[in-house]
Amino acid sequence: MIDEIKLSLRQGNILTRLIFINVAVFVLLGLLFVILRLFTSGVTLSGLQAQFNDTVLKYLMVPSVPGELLRRPWTIITYMFTHFNFLHILFNMLVLFWFGKIFLQYLSARQMLSTYILGGLAGAILSLLFINGFPGLREHLGSPMLGASASIMAIVIGIAFYVPDYTLYMLFIGPVRLKYIALVFIIMDVLLIGSYNAGGHIAHLGGALYGYAFITLLRKGRDIGDWLNKLLDKAVTIFKPRPHLNVTYRKATKQVSDEEYNRSKVNQQKEIDRILDKIAQGGYENLTKKEKETLFKMSNNKK
Repeated sequence: MIDEIKLSLRQGNILTRLIFINVAVFVLLGLLFVILRLFTSGVTLSGLQAQFNDTVLKYLMVPSVPGELLRRPWTIITYMFTHFNFLHILFNMLVLFWFGKIFLQYLSARQMLSTYILGGLAGAILSLLFINGFPGLREHLGSPMLGASASIMAIVIGIAFYVPDYTLYMLFIGPVRLKYIALVFIIMDVLLIGSYNAGGHIAHLGGALYGYAFITLLRKGRDIGDWLNKLLDKAVTIFKPRPHLNVTYRKATKQVSDEEYNRSKVNQQKEIDRILDKIAQGGYENLTKKEKETLFKMSNNKK
C-alpha cells in the first residue's frame, strides 16, 4: 500500500499531490489527538480539544490577531493544508477534486499550484482586514482559521470565469453551468458573513477575488502567479543535490553538458506527465499517433 501511495505521488498530477498533502496532515493530526487521548487522564473531551488546540493546532492555524501572526508567520501557509474535522476535509477534497479536474483540462498544473497558494493567502489577508477593520466583526478576534476552502474557492471561481458555460450534471438537479455554481457559492458566502464563522466566509471571498483577478489578467496575457512558480523552482534547485564534477556526455560527435542533459530529461518527463494526464482524463484512445509513439518509446527506454 505504501509503495502504491509513493507511486501515485510520483506519477500523479498536482491535483493528486494537493489532496494527498491535505489528507496526510489530517491523518497525522488525528493520530496525535488519539495518542493524547490515550495518555491523558482527568480531562474532559472538550478540555482535551482545547489542550490540543493550544499545543498543536495553534501552530498550524492562521490567527486573526496581527501580533500573533507576526509571531507565527508560517501559519499563513500551513493553515490552507490543515483540517481537523472529517466532514470539513471530505467536502473540501471533493470540491477540489471535481473542480480541479476541470481546471487542469484548460490550464496548467503550475497555474493550479499558484492559484491554490495565492488564493489561500488572499483569503487569509482579507479575513484579517475585515475582522480587524469592522467593529461588528471584532468578536471574532482571537478565532484562528484553518482549512483549504479559500484556496479551493480561488480554483472554483477561476475556472468558472475561464469557461463559464462548462456544464456539470448534478445529482437531482441536472445540467448546471459553472458560472451559476460559482454565483451560488459567492452569494452563500456573502450571506454567511453574519454567521459564527464570519472569518471563514470572508476568506472564501478573498480566494474568489484572487481567482477572478487571475483569470481576468491571464486573458490579457499576464499570469500573476508565475512569480511564485519561479520562486518555488529556485527553492527546489537550492535544496536539490548537485554533482561535484562537471561531466559531459558524448552522443555521436556532439558533447552534451550536465545542464543540457538534465534539461532534456526534465522536458521528457514533462511530456510523459502531460500524456499520462491526458490518458487519465480521456483514455488511451484519446492520444494522437505521435503521443502513442512517444509513450511507447519512453517506456522502452526505462526498461
